[in-house]
Amino acid sequence: MAPVGFTAGTQTIGPESVAADMGDLAGRVRSLMALQQQRVLQLPLGGNLFDIVVTASGPQAYAAITVMDEIQNPGDEPPYACGPVIEDPQRSWLIWLVPPGTSKRWGPHRYASCLGRPHHVALPALTQTQPPGPYWLRPCRGDRLVPPMALRELLDQFQLGPAPHETLLGAALSTIS
Repeated sequence: MAPVGFTAGTQTIGPESVAADMGDLAGRVRSLMALQQQRVLQLPLGGNLFDIVVTASGPQAYAAITVMDEIQNPGDEPPYACGPVIEDPQRSWLIWLVPPGTSKRWGPHRYASCLGRPHHVALPALTQTQPPGPYWLRPCRGDRLVPPMALRELLDQFQLGPAPHETLLGAALSTIS
C-alpha cells in the first residue's frame, strides 16, 4: 500500500460555509477534553448531546434510580445500569441526562423540570463519584441515556419532592462545580 500524502492548500472556509449545528464544535471538543482531564465541564444542553431532567434527591429518588437500574439492565450488565445521573448534595438535586429534544416534549410535571437549549450545565469530572460537591451517582457512559417516559412514570410512582423552578435551574446549573 502506498503512503498517504497530503498537499498543503490555501483554501479558507468562511463561517457561512459551516453547518449551523457545527459552529460550536471546537468549543465542544475543548469542553470534552476538559472533562477527560478530570476538570468540571460546562456544556450547552440540547443539540446532539442530551437534555436534563432535574428532580429532588432523597430516599424516593434513590428508589426510582434502583428501579431504573432494573429497567435499563438487559441481564448481563453491571448492577448500576441506569443512564447517567448526577447528584448535587448541596442543592439536594438529581440531574438525569435524557435524550436531546426531550425538553420540547416533556411538558409540565409536578416532580421534575426538564431543560434543553438554551441552557448550559456544568458536569463534574468523570472521576468524581462521591461527595464533596456534585458527583456521578450513575456514571456517564457512551451507550445510554435515561429513557424519559420511563423516568416520568417513576417520578409519578415515587412522588419525589417538589422540583426546582425552571428559572432557578437555568441560573444555577452552569455554576455547579
